Amino acid sequence: METYHAIGRRKTSVARVYMKPGAGNITINGRTFEDYFPTEVLRIIVQQPLKVADKDGAFDFNINLQGGGVKGQAEAVRLGISRALLEVDAELRAVLKPEGFLTRDSRMVERKKYGRRKARRRFQFSKR
Repeated sequence: METYHAIGRRKTSVARVYMKPGAGNITINGRTFEDYFPTEVLRIIVQQPLKVADKDGAFDFNINLQGGGVKGQAEAVRLGISRALLEVDAELRAVLKPEGFLTRDSRMVERKKYGRRKARRRFQFSKR
């Protein structure tokens, strides 16, 4: 039985996805999928590539997640799962690419600059 590995990133979240043929179980940081992502919206985000590729319930996933918030983590997992599916079948690219599941969203928080209150916000001007 072969294991496939892929990495997904979003903001400061990193998802290392290990995929093998199975019954559709998803384990994240040693916890069940439903336990880790409590809201339905986050679960839908994670399962999107499996539904589009019609591979729902065909693979077991063991995912290590680090950093970021829950939304960024869910999107990192989505990218990781999409990349892992491509390792199994390269022809799925035609299905996943138009949906945007293979695009790394590189938007990050801009760093704070010196002499400023935030990244671009200036301190309040006082005339007197």
